[in-house]
Amino acid sequence: MLAEVLQLLLGLVLIGVIIAAGGYFVAQEFAYMSVDRSALRARAATGDAGAERALRVTRRTSFMLSGAQLGITVTGLLVGYVAEPLVGGSLAALFGAAGAVGAITTGVLLVSVVVQMIFGELFPKNLAISNPEPLARALARSTLIYLAVLGWLITLFDKASNLLLKLVRVEPVHDVDSSASAEDLGHIIGDSRDSGDLPDDLSLLLSRILDFPEREVDHAMVPRVRADVVGEDTTIADVRRLMATAHTRYPVVDERSQPVGVVDLVGVLECDPDDDRPVTAIMREPLVLPTAMPLPTALVQLQTSANELACVIDEHGGFVGLLTIEDLTEELTGDIVDEHDGDDGGVEGVEQESETTWLLDGDAHLDEVERAIGHDLPRGDYETIAGLLIDLREALPEVGEVQRIELPVMVEDLLEHHAVARFALAETLDVDRFVPSRVRLSLHEAPLDPDDGADADAAGTHDSEEQR
Repeated sequence: MLAEVLQLLLGLVLIGVIIAAGGYFVAQEFAYMSVDRSALRARAATGDAGAERALRVTRRTSFMLSGAQLGITVTGLLVGYVAEPLVGGSLAALFGAAGAVGAITTGVLLVSVVVQMIFGELFPKNLAISNPEPLARALARSTLIYLAVLGWLITLFDKASNLLLKLVRVEPVHDVDSSASAEDLGHIIGDSRDSGDLPDDLSLLLSRILDFPEREVDHAMVPRVRADVVGEDTTIADVRRLMATAHTRYPVVDERSQPVGVVDLVGVLECDPDDDRPVTAIMREPLVLPTAMPLPTALVQLQTSANELACVIDEHGGFVGLLTIEDLTEELTGDIVDEHDGDDGGVEGVEQESETTWLLDGDAHLDEVERAIGHDLPRGDYETIAGLLIDLREALPEVGEVQRIELPVMVEDLLEHHAVARFALAETLDVDRFVPSRVRLSLHEAPLDPDDGADADAAGTHDSEEQR
């Protein structure tokens, strides 16, 4: 009797030790997969030895995972190997008849599996996910020792699995790429904003920063039709009077409306107030940029040339707009009220009228409109809401005309199986220089016809209708 009791106690102790060992390997696996490596680097830079050791483990992610899987597999097998002869056999000898040995053994195995699942897998997994950094630092020393001692065996299994990968034409990867692309960062910013962890104004600024390298000069410039210029024959005195009430610098154009120079306030103030010489006498060489130049490159050009204003030309050599340091700043911060803008300023020409309605300037950029309404809009060879309406209409919209804009299906709708079709109605309120200058945009949704579901994500289709 005493021998059976001792055997039972020994079996329970061994099972507990094996389950704890299995939990160690599970915690190891999830801690090093979940840990923030940038946080470890920051700690290691301050002299934290545990963080430095943890970083050494994360540099060989594939090797560490192979070691953890080896430990998990072996401990899982050992639980069954120990539970059946020691615990099952001793219980059968103590309480069971010869015919009940099988049932007792099965019961012991089931209980051991449940205990192993809870204490050897689920608990350490959730613990590692909840506290990856402290756990990764705490396990680092023992993990490095384990990987060093059994490295030969882990390497053997690792090479065997890599050989299988190559047989199916997959190149093995030895580390997990922890870097994030601009698209990944955009998703992180959006998720953080939606969860309330990131303020709306900060998330908007970060989103614009990510978009900045992808933008080109024609996205930020002041269009030629809105830019003030002076001719070659304009006198310095006339320019001085203009600067007293308007801009502090002007592009100088020739008879073909091509930029030939730039005159600024500093140059004008160095002259007599009644100087009747032509402005060409004091103008500087203009900085000319193409519309397709990326904004970061344009910023470098403005900085290195010590210019605050550049003239923009298109692929045909036509003068199409102006670009200033302030225009580049507005790409990040939103509109700054200045001499180019109206008195009311606003954010990129977008004003919310109600929960589902916005008043837009015709030259409001589509990305700013999308941020305001929370929906993607059809894209094409245009930058502004006016360009979108002209493209949909395939003609110039008239005042009072309403156009329907089908909105792409949202991912949330697909995941939640919402059978709704979303669209926007754009009413042209005013026209300037033949194109829409003021637009009212309202969001709407309607039940989705199952027969038309396949067409719900077709952005850009439209119907034009008269409101009156």
